[in-house]
Amino acid sequence: MLTPLFDHIQKFITLEPSEIDILESCLGATKVKKKEHLLQEGQVCNTLYFMLKGCMRQYIINSKGSEQTLQFAIENWWITDYLSYHNHISSSFYLQAVENSEVIAIDKTVFETLLIEIPNLERYFRIVTQKSFGAMQMRIKYLFTMSAEERYHHFNDHFPEFVQRVPQYMLASYLDFSAEFMSKIRAGKV
Repeated sequence: MLTPLFDHIQKFITLEPSEIDILESCLGATKVKKKEHLLQEGQVCNTLYFMLKGCMRQYIINSKGSEQTLQFAIENWWITDYLSYHNHISSSFYLQAVENSEVIAIDKTVFETLLIEIPNLERYFRIVTQKSFGAMQMRIKYLFTMSAEERYHHFNDHFPEFVQRVPQYMLASYLDFSAEFMSKIRAGKV
């Protein structure tokens, strides 16, 4: 059950068999039903989530009362509210399952212990966090430099699995336009 996580870790660092045993003893998979929240605005986030199966999203509810999707996570991706997690403050975000999902949830106290027991994990998490941060920087660049239609086609070309898996209104909010505009783009009417 934890094999996808170990395989992901081994792409970046090498773990000793004893370190794998430590991880196995501390971690377990949790099932999350579609539309179930792992975090809601106002709660303190104390958990990192690794996606084994399914899809999650991070979103806010904007001043107009509309959901604005900020991030998706599919298999072998991490998701959390890093500000709330690291600063132990109330979250500004929601984490919700887009599909029935399975995650490995790592509590902050367990995580800190693992980093002491397996120092090489620090390197793994640094690399993963840097890659995630870089992806977020590119997303912001695309929001500022591409038209809505260009963003859709770029996203569709680079992440076609999302277009098939994620409801259109969530994808539209992630790309920062309305579901109606998404329908026009897909119909070739823009």
